Amino acid sequence: MQSFGARVRETIASRGRLCVGIDPHAGLLGEWGLDDSAEGVREFGLRVVEAAVGRTGVVKPQVSFFERHGWRGLAALGEVMAAARAAGLIVIADAKRGDIGSTMDAYAEAWLTPGAELEADAVTASPYLGVGALDGTFDRALAAGKGVFILAATSNPEARALQASVADGATVSAQVIAEVSARNAAHGDDWGSFGLVIGATVDWARAGIAPFAPAAPILAPGFGRQGAVPADLAERFGAMAPCVLASESRSLLSAGPDGLADAIDAAASAYREAAR
Repeated sequence: MQSFGARVRETIASRGRLCVGIDPHAGLLGEWGLDDSAEGVREFGLRVVEAAVGRTGVVKPQVSFFERHGWRGLAALGEVMAAARAAGLIVIADAKRGDIGSTMDAYAEAWLTPGAELEADAVTASPYLGVGALDGTFDRALAAGKGVFILAATSNPEARALQASVADGATVSAQVIAEVSARNAAHGDDWGSFGLVIGATVDWARAGIAPFAPAAPILAPGFGRQGAVPADLAERFGAMAPCVLASESRSLLSAGPDGLADAIDAAASAYREAAR
């Protein structure tokens, strides 16, 4: 069974690094002529999947925009993710789950179990109850060829004081990266399957972080509307740039259903050019 890290590496090489966010904000639904309902978010998601196929290799549904419509919204999310996976896209469920013990294990079961109604290829997770609290999730992911993306240095300003605080000589972000990297190293793959979320607008020096080994996927929000552009890739990520999945959502989705495919094509091309 191919590891998730190897799948991401191959996808970046063959289909580029653009990760298309599926974020059915109420405002966007209106702009797309869709109802703010479970059926609306389902239609929105399926249209994004259709536009992404053949243009990029990764999509990232934001779970909250489906979840706000209750069980029908979650059912719609399941359909969207199933359609994306059936089309050969890597699906990252942006759920940011974080808990302990059997509770965290239950979250992992929901998102990372083959055949589950909400099956994704990877899920985002919070380490702020301790990276060790995610060990059951890591085990489940490895057993199923899935991935986990752990929040390390996020792009929102509210996080800076916490994530850049220093204890035992290293920032919280650096400690998270070190603990995740140690778990990746224990499995000996060229690319680890436990990725990291590092915002594209993060100042690595201020955050106290540095290039890490072994290589692992970096999910990088902050491109597009938040200010980072493809040309920033090498400068902001340095030696880790080859690992980056550049996540864009509103900057693409605001093109509307008729312009989305062209927007994805243009963005994907810009990232390919930046990587040369």
